[in-house]
Formats: sequence, structure tokens, C-alpha cells
Amino acid sequence: MSSCFTDLAQQYIDGEWRPGTGSWDVIDFNPYDDEKLASITVATVDEVDQAYQAAARAQKKWAETNPYTRRAVFERALRLIEDREQEIADLIIAELGGTRVKAGFELHLAKEFLRESIHLALRPEGKILPSPTEGKENRVYRVPVGVVGVISPFNFPFLLSLKSVAPALALGNAVVLKPHQNTPIAGGTLLAKIFEEAGLPGGLLNVVVTDIAEIGDAFLEHPVPKVISFTGSDKVGRHVATVCARHFKRSVLELGGNSALVVLDDADLDYAVDAAVFSRFVHQGQVCMAANRVLVDASVADEFTEKFVAKVRSLKVGDPRDPETVIGPVINSAQANAISGTVEQALAEGATALVRGSTTNNLVEPTVLTGVPAGSALLRQEVFGPVVFLVPFDGEEEAVRIVNDTPYGLSGAVHTGDIERGVAFAKRIDTGMFHVNDGTVHDEPIVPFGGEKHSGLGRLNGETTLEAFTTVKWISVQHGRSGFPF
Repeated sequence: MSSCFTDLAQQYIDGEWRPGTGSWDVIDFNPYDDEKLASITVATVDEVDQAYQAAARAQKKWAETNPYTRRAVFERALRLIEDREQEIADLIIAELGGTRVKAGFELHLAKEFLRESIHLALRPEGKILPSPTEGKENRVYRVPVGVVGVISPFNFPFLLSLKSVAPALALGNAVVLKPHQNTPIAGGTLLAKIFEEAGLPGGLLNVVVTDIAEIGDAFLEHPVPKVISFTGSDKVGRHVATVCARHFKRSVLELGGNSALVVLDDADLDYAVDAAVFSRFVHQGQVCMAANRVLVDASVADEFTEKFVAKVRSLKVGDPRDPETVIGPVINSAQANAISGTVEQALAEGATALVRGSTTNNLVEPTVLTGVPAGSALLRQEVFGPVVFLVPFDGEEEAVRIVNDTPYGLSGAVHTGDIERGVAFAKRIDTGMFHVNDGTVHDEPIVPFGGEKHSGLGRLNGETTLEAFTTVKWISVQHGRSGFPF
């Protein structure tokens, strides 16, 4: 495993593996045992420029390549992932502390998204539209935007890099990818290696491992990329959107959330407990769609809470390599400290801990809190860790008000014995996605994924990915002769 990391601990620019020339290194650690996995000298502003220039040079020929030929690259990439699935899973477990269940979940989705990209290469369609002018033909072409810059996060780095990189490439674009510095391999150079071996021509995918401390806003401000696809926090997303707007670039932003899972009075409580525990604690709660808040109708709150607490107490915390482990480490000590701070703040505000987990290094045990004051800011913000707030409510009107009382609007779920009641409830929630009788954590290749309010701008997946990474061009043809007023 260590040699795998060492082999991929480089920059990938213009089809070449090379060291960065910055003055410092990104150190890649295993968050569970602090083992040093790799050391990567950061890319400089000049190397970011080289990556974008290489992408611009390669993209023109790629866009002219028959889409059936382009499609074959993604078919080979899929086979490579399938052949090396266990090796990639082990890498994900080591680099970001994901459990075996989580690694399998991520790889399953990654393969599904890659399969969709195979089809996406053939999806762009043009139109011929009528004209009020005699003899004129209006042709509308759907064409690649050119070069796409992708910035991916640490929580699902392989999947969330792939779900922008693969469709952008399939549609005839070139890409420069900047993975999160905590996951430079799974979120960056691993993808470069897979596509290189799949036969993607050099220059079309470039990976720069670096940080704003080294390059500032150079990745965003560079004149070559026309679209920036960013997945991460709303604070950074706001900055990305501002810089992109200033430079007339399109931004696609998949940001944070504060999802609620709602249990109505007629819900199947045992099933709702299972859905709620998964929705909050998958990958240690480090998921934008995770259920920060679990809202329960007061008439069933006691029974639900008893079952929920019992299931949470049963979750095994520890080594993510152990197949029995459900809760592995969070990504780093800063994250662990922030989660502990959130719990302390809630208790100081008067909350009660039904389960109070301890923190050992980056292992943060689950905490279940109730009685958080209704006016607390904690109920309105994202908590990226294994902490959940149980909130009782009296009737649907109050539940809708509580769910919507947040600046975020990404995902959510409602549990009820009446599906149409659930759908009616879902329609009243200000989110991009909402699920009836299921968990809050879902992503599918052809269904629009994205949020409202501070949870992002734009959508990805299926037809919305086509909109994100292509543009339209109008070419008119006058078969006759136009008349001009002078």
C-alpha cells in the first residue's frame, strides 16, 4: 500500500508525472494511526498555468474526436476500476479513514457514474429552429465549454472528483483537477493514473496538488477555464462564486447542508430508526447530505428515542480496516476538535446528552443530544461529524417550520405510513432533494443533484451535467437573400 501512495505522490501535468516545484510539501497522513502515506511537493502558480495551457492545447482535437472513440476510454477506465476494486478500497480506507462499508458504497457509486459518462459522450444534440425570416435556417449546436476546473473535497474524494471529471471529459472538454490536500491520491492522482492507463490522450486531464497558501486564487482566476466545479463548504463556495462571477466564469457549486430526517406520527419506527442512524453516522457524519437533525412527532418521541439511542450505542468505533467498524476516524485533528466544541457548546446552552461519546485522537464516538434550545445557532448550521440533534415537534406545521429554519437546503427525508402525505410534506421543504421513507444520503447518476439556498448553485448528474459542461451556439444560414434597410 505504501508503494502505491509513493508512486502517485506527484503532479500530473500534460501527460507527465513530475514533482511540484513549490517550497513546501503536502503530507498525506492516515487519519486513524497517523502513518505518513506520502509527501507531495506543492504545485506553484506557474505549474497551474502549465496545466491549464496543456488542457487548452489538447481540448480542441479531443472535441473533434468521434464521440464513439471518446466513449471507449471510459469503458476501459471502468474495467480498470473493476479489476482493482479491492486495491482502491484499501487506498480509500487508508487515506481518509473510511470504513469498508463506506469504501464499497463510494466505489459502487463511482462505477455507476462512470457508466453514465459512457452514455453521456453520445448525448449532446443539436436543433434546427424556424425563423421568421424567409430562407433562413437556424442551427443550434451543443458544444463543449472548453476547459473545466474541478475542486474536490475530502469526504468522498474518488467519487466526487470522478462525477465532474468523467462527464466533462466525455462531453469533449479538458480538465484540471485540484483535489483536497487531505486526499490528494484518492481524489486526484489515482484518477489520473486510471485515465492514463485507459488511453486518455495526454493533457486532457491534469492534476495539481497544491493549496491557496501557495497559489492564492490562481486556479479560479486563470483565463483558460470557462467552468469551475467546486464541492465543499458554503464559506469557500461563496468565495469561488464571487471570483468566478468577477471573471465571467460559470460556477457549479455543491455545498454544505443541514438536512433533517422527519418522523411523523404514523411512521414505521423501527425502519425510521435504521434510516436515521445511517443518515447521520455514515462516514462519521462527514457527508453534506447527512441528517444533522432528527425531528420526531411528540406522540412517538419516547419510543423512537429509546430505540434510536440503543442502536447508536451499538455502533462499533475503531479501526476502519475492521469490517465490523461502523465509525472510523474523522479526517484530521482540527475536525475532531471542532466536533468536540460543538458538543460542549450545546451542553452549555442547556442540551442533554443521551449518548456522550469521547474523543481519542481522530476517533470521535457518536453523541446524541436533545433539548437544544430552539433559538440555538447549532440547529441551523452544518455539523460535519457524528453528532445528532433530536428535536420533538407537535404536528406537521411545526415540523415544516423547523426543517426550513436553516440557511441550507440540500437534502432531507420524511417517514410516514402514507406515501402521498410524505410527498405533500416534501413539497413544502426548501431543498433541492427530499426523500420519502428513506435516508437523507442519496446520489444517482441521472437524477439532478444539488441544493437550494446556501447549499449550492446548479445541478449535476444526467441532463443537468450536460447543461453544466456544455454551451449552445447559434449558427444561422441564409439560403436566400436577406433584405437590408440601407
